[in-house]
Amino acid sequence: MASIFSKIIKGDIPCYKIAETEDYFAFLDINPLAKGHTLVIPKREEDYIFDLGDEELAGLMSFSKKIAKAIEQVVPCERIGVTVIGLEVPHAHVHLIPINTVRDMDFGKERVKLTEAAYSELATSIRSALKVV
Repeated sequence: MASIFSKIIKGDIPCYKIAETEDYFAFLDINPLAKGHTLVIPKREEDYIFDLGDEELAGLMSFSKKIAKAIEQVVPCERIGVTVIGLEVPHAHVHLIPINTVRDMDFGKERVKLTEAAYSELATSIRSALKVV
C-alpha cells in the first residue's frame, strides 16, 4: 500500500508544494513545529532513510540544502534544524525546521497553526526564494 507521501507526490492528496525534481519532492508540513517546517522526501518509496542508496541519500541531502537555503530567506530564524525520525510515516523523509533554540526541535511541543492562505503564501514565497539560491 502506498504511503501518504506517495499519494501526495501523485497528487491524490493535496499539499503546499515547495519544489520537485525527477527524484525528490518538498512540501510544507501541515502540522508544523514552526512556520516554514518543510518535509523533503525521495519520490521512490523507501521506509528507512539508511536503506536509500548512497547516491540517492546524497541527492536527498543536496536537495534538502537548497530548500533550507530558500526557507532561511523567507522565515526569520537562527538556522534551519534538520531531523530524521522515520517512525510516523513509512517513507524516508527529512524535516527542515526554522529554529532559534534547540527547544524549537521538540516534537512534543504544541504545533503552529496556520490558515490555508498563510500556507499558500508561505509556499509561494519559499518557491520564489528558490529561484535565487
